[in-house]
Amino acid sequence: MELVRKVMSRDRLESLLLPVVGIFVVLGVWGLISTFVTDLLPSPMETWEASRLYVLEPFAKRGELDQGILRFTWYSLIRVGKGYLLGLVFAVPLGLLLGLSRTAQKAFDPVVQVLRPVSPLAWLPLGLVLFQQPEPAGTFAIAMCSMWPTVMNTAFGIRAIPQDYLNVARVLKLSRTKTLFKILLPAALPAMFTGFRLSLGIAWLVIVASEMLTGQPGIGGFLWQEYNSLVYEHLILCIVTIGVVGFLLDRLMAAVELRVKAA
Repeated sequence: MELVRKVMSRDRLESLLLPVVGIFVVLGVWGLISTFVTDLLPSPMETWEASRLYVLEPFAKRGELDQGILRFTWYSLIRVGKGYLLGLVFAVPLGLLLGLSRTAQKAFDPVVQVLRPVSPLAWLPLGLVLFQQPEPAGTFAIAMCSMWPTVMNTAFGIRAIPQDYLNVARVLKLSRTKTLFKILLPAALPAMFTGFRLSLGIAWLVIVASEMLTGQPGIGGFLWQEYNSLVYEHLILCIVTIGVVGFLLDRLMAAVELRVKAA
């Protein structure tokens, strides 16, 4: 028992210390590159000095594209949420259809495979043509890019359900609706959540391209503005923020998945 406690204590210590060591190694390599390889890359200290105001006053609002980094992030998260949820509204039913019907799979799977790799740089101009405004165009692009992992994983989860589950539904004489909600969806939920997590990650990636092209205030719009202004320190601030927020979104979705499984 004492040995188990020591092992667990050591694992916890390593879980805390090793990420810190990794961060310092990355900062050291970054500093060396900025010092000896190229002067265009700001050092960690230069980045902090130039970005300190945006971090220490994260919700400040001095102008449309001169705001705290968390306020920019909040704008982007709202757009991501709209596009992500819109994508799920279409992705889940389509995935269920492809999983339940072989005819639908044969008919629409080629369409899915053709549309799946299309870049947000292609969907966004189409959205601007359709809606004539940047906000709904960005939502459209996020939805179109992020929905496909959910479609594919939902279909896979439905097709992977053992035949015994369906036999039980027939024995119990469950209706199609009860079979769907009592047997099919719970059994496919792990695969569906994998799709949800992947879709959320893609939605967060697309927001940067969307805001860069439309000039909307947000983390992507701020990044593009600072690039055009040659303020490279703020580019790095945006990159770090995008990475941290993406990591937190994935952890949040993982926590939701565990909560749903435990319910």
